[in-house]
Amino acid sequence: MIEINLIPDVKREYLHAQRMRNGVISLSILVSIIAGAAVALLVVYVGTQSAREWLTDNEIKDQYGKISSVKDANQIVTIQNQLAQLSSMHKDKSIDSRIFDVLSAINPAAPNDVKMSTVSLDPSETKLSIEGSAANSFEATDKLKKMILNTKLSYTDGDNRVQTVKLADDVTVSDTSYGEDASGSKVLRFKLTFTYPKELLANSSKNLRIEAPTGSTNVTDSRLHVPDSLFTPKATNKEKN
Repeated sequence: MIEINLIPDVKREYLHAQRMRNGVISLSILVSIIAGAAVALLVVYVGTQSAREWLTDNEIKDQYGKISSVKDANQIVTIQNQLAQLSSMHKDKSIDSRIFDVLSAINPAAPNDVKMSTVSLDPSETKLSIEGSAANSFEATDKLKKMILNTKLSYTDGDNRVQTVKLADDVTVSDTSYGEDASGSKVLRFKLTFTYPKELLANSSKNLRIEAPTGSTNVTDSRLHVPDSLFTPKATNKEKN
């Protein structure tokens, strides 16, 4: 069978071009519709946001007006902020009164006991310095040093776990010289310094116990009395005969 194409090439090209044009027009119309819908949605969104901002601004102005009308509002806000910080301040505060329990616990028994004239506490460096005198001379200061090095602290942490730390890893004895105490007796004057663990004075350390070689002591955070025998005036220079 023989087929004869009766449509000229020019006619076929024209029909093909017409179909392509119609396709492009249809696609353009569809894109325009989609773009128009997107613009409409954007306009609605912007309008909604503007309305929300307007309502929020009005609410802020209204609340500010109410606060401004309150007498001493600034002072009230300041007090509220301070009250909010009380909990953290209480948690972070140090209990310096525990130092007196430590001093009592580390002082050796007679005849090697020492008299303390000055106690200096440096919380930033966690250092404790003791100036005092000892009737039993260097034997007493050596005994005091060993007492400190062999003393431990036992406490309960924030997770209710019992922890134990050493009171000090190193003790320095300096400024030793002989002098006379208030009664005129010859004594050795000294200065002793050591670094204590931060847990010693931390408010978060509960049920603190001082475990010295001579026994264990429960710390009283609200101590109201310090033994008079623990402290004494500074010894003076011994006069030469």
